[in-house]
Amino acid sequence: MTSSAGSGGPSVPRQRQRRSRLRSGRTPGRESPAPSALGDFQTLPLEIFQMVLNYLSVKDISTLSMVSKSISGRLVHYISTSSGSRRLLLQDFHQELPARTEGASILEHYRALGLLLKRCTLLLPTRDRLKYVHKVLSGVSCFKLNGCASPLHCLGLQCYGVFLQILTAGWDELECHRVFNFLWELSNLARKVQTVVSSKPGSARRLELRIRLFCRGVLLSPASRRSDSAFWLTRILKPWPMVNQARLLYIIFGPVSSRDVVPQEWLMENNARLLLLSGNSICFTFMASKAVNGRAVELARLMVFMVLAYRTPQFQESSPQE
Repeated sequence: MTSSAGSGGPSVPRQRQRRSRLRSGRTPGRESPAPSALGDFQTLPLEIFQMVLNYLSVKDISTLSMVSKSISGRLVHYISTSSGSRRLLLQDFHQELPARTEGASILEHYRALGLLLKRCTLLLPTRDRLKYVHKVLSGVSCFKLNGCASPLHCLGLQCYGVFLQILTAGWDELECHRVFNFLWELSNLARKVQTVVSSKPGSARRLELRIRLFCRGVLLSPASRRSDSAFWLTRILKPWPMVNQARLLYIIFGPVSSRDVVPQEWLMENNARLLLLSGNSICFTFMASKAVNGRAVELARLMVFMVLAYRTPQFQESSPQE
């Protein structure tokens, strides 16, 4: 009696274990499959998933892209489709759009789109990120230097500028150099700038205007920080000798026509601010030229105004604190 009770006692929990395994569909030695990275979206066909995205704002889609790599891959595919491009790549650049959500404008839309593509391409190398972004935006003609028929009344380059500003925010200097070289080669800016700086002033007015709008809208966006603007301006001017740099600065920041009212001679304070925004390389070269040519009094006055301009709150916000 004792032996039969001792042998039959453990068999009851074993039978219960086998029954629980049969109910759960598991067999001994096999683990349950890992949950899908898509979660509940795994059961949805791709077409239904894209229909769901049509009800989400760009900011919500951007947040969704951070859920998992699989979700981000589906969003990358959605952005590349014709329906996704029509939804995300708004092209009403020649008139202010009506309010969508809380008065959002087309500039805010492309700011959100920049964050979306930044998150979707987070794991890619810089070169591949730029190629993908170019592939997505290649169909927007107003983002190109010669793409718009009426550039003075177009918001395309400004939208491109805020898009790139959000996309490259937080990138290190080497990555920003690659961005500039990519844009420089893609727009063939070297040849175009060479044409305008080597010709007589006003002989290529349309090309001068397009270079001005592209540089100010895309690279020198008004919403950019001063340190970022100084970086991009230094990259634009660096390949050229000083005489061409002066000509290029006039094209970018000077008057558009003779009807614009500008002073015959700049105030020393304005000269000092321009030098500070041009970067250390240009600033030191300019000051060294005055010192070599014996213009010590003018150099001393310029240094005083540079110190005064640097101590203003605008420059203190963009400079490292001591």
